[in-house]
Amino acid sequence: MNKPITNYTPIIGLEVHIELATQSKLFCGCPADHFAKKPNTQTCPVCLGLPGALPSLNKKAVKDTIAFGLAFGSSINTFSKFDRKHYFYPDLPKGFQISQYDLPLCYEGLFMGKKIRRIHLEEDTGKLVHQEVDGKKVSLIDFNRSSVPLMEMVTEPDFHDVSEIVLFLKEVQQIARYLKISNADMEKGSMRLEANISLTKKSDTNDKLPDYKVELKNINSFRFLEKAVISEIQRQESILAKGETISSETRGYDEAKGTTFPQRLKEEAMDYRYFPEPDIPPLRFTEAEIDEIKDKMPELPEGKRQRFSEDYRLRPAYVSLVTVSPEKAEYFETAVKLGQNQGIGAEVIADLIVNRKMDEKYMEPAGLIKKISELTNVSYSPVSEVASAVREVLDSSPKAVGDYKEGKGAVVGYLIGMVQKKLEGKGKVDTIREELLKKLNG
Repeated sequence: MNKPITNYTPIIGLEVHIELATQSKLFCGCPADHFAKKPNTQTCPVCLGLPGALPSLNKKAVKDTIAFGLAFGSSINTFSKFDRKHYFYPDLPKGFQISQYDLPLCYEGLFMGKKIRRIHLEEDTGKLVHQEVDGKKVSLIDFNRSSVPLMEMVTEPDFHDVSEIVLFLKEVQQIARYLKISNADMEKGSMRLEANISLTKKSDTNDKLPDYKVELKNINSFRFLEKAVISEIQRQESILAKGETISSETRGYDEAKGTTFPQRLKEEAMDYRYFPEPDIPPLRFTEAEIDEIKDKMPELPEGKRQRFSEDYRLRPAYVSLVTVSPEKAEYFETAVKLGQNQGIGAEVIADLIVNRKMDEKYMEPAGLIKKISELTNVSYSPVSEVASAVREVLDSSPKAVGDYKEGKGAVVGYLIGMVQKKLEGKGKVDTIREELLKKLNG
C-alpha cells in the first residue's frame, strides 16, 4: 500500500466542505441541526424548492464564512453574490444549487505554505438513503439537510504527499472548532473531503499542470483519505507507465478492495450553466465590517500552541494535546492559574490531563486542583525560609561552593539535597534552585 512513487510526482488539490453550526438553514428558518433527526421533519417550501418560495439569507452564515477565510489569510471580497449551479440529481429538488461562482466571499489565502484559491458559501443538498423496503432495494431522499449552510474551501494543487494533506486538514478541522462555527465532525458528515489528483513526471521541469485530474469523492475520515489517495496514485502511475492516458473523472474508493472505482466523467464549469441568483441581492461589505469580524475572532490553534510553549514551558507533545480543542485549552489554562497559588506547576497539570485523563474525571478545573493538593498534601516552605536555609547550607559547604566556581555545575544537585534536608523535604525544588543560583552567581 505504501509503495513509493519513483518516476512521478503527485499533484493534489483539495476541496473541503464544512457544514456551519447555525441555528437555522442558509435560506429559510428550518433548524440546521439535521443529524439523526426523523427524515423530512425539518423542511419547508423554501428548502424543498417548491414553486414560488423565496430564499432569505442567513447573515450569521456569511459572517462565519468570512471569519473562516480570515483565519486562513484570505482576502475578503467587499462585493460578492450568489449564483445558480445547475445539475440534475434526486437530492437537489430545485434542479439547481445556490452557490457562489466568480465572486466568492473569500479568495487568495495562504496557510501552512499552501495557497487557498477560494472559500465560498453554498447550500447543502438533501441526502440519499439506500435501504430495503418490502424486500426491494430502494433509494429514499431525506431533505432535512437540504439548504443547510455549507462552506467550501478550494486549495491550489500544492500538495505532493499524503502526510502533508492529513496535517493540513486536521488543522482546518481544529480552526473550525476554535472559531465555534462547526464541529467539523467527519463521522457525522459535517466535514467532507474531496481530493483532485494527477501525476507529472519528475523529470518534467516546466510548471505546466497535467491535462487531466481525477476527483476522489465521499471521503469521510482521515484514515480513509490516506488509503484512497495512495490507491489512486498507484493506479495512475500504473496507467502512465504503460504509456496510456488517464481520463478526467470522479471516482470513489472501495475500502474492502483497496481500489478506487469510476463514478462519472468530471464536469466543467460550463456544464453547470452558472448565472447570478436573481432572488438574493448582491452582498456588499465595508472594511470596518470586516475588521469587526476579525476583532471578534478568538485566539487560533497555532497562536495558542506558541503561547503555551513560551508561557508554560511545556514539552511539544503536551502543547499539542492540551490545545486539541478550545475547551481543553481553556480547562488547562484555568487549572494553571488556580494551581499557581498552591505551588502546582503547569507541567504537572498537563501530565495529569494528558496521561491520566483527570480532566474527564473532574469536570471543573477547581476540582482537579483540589485533588492534586490532596494527593501531594505538601505545604511548601515560604521563599524567605528557603533563602535562609540556602544561606546556611552555603556557609557550611565552602568546598561545594568552590567546586561550583570551578565550573562543576553538578554540585548544584548536591546542594539542593542539603537544603531539602534542612527544610525537612518541604522546599519547592524550583524555588531552592533559583535561590541557590542567585547566591552562587551573585
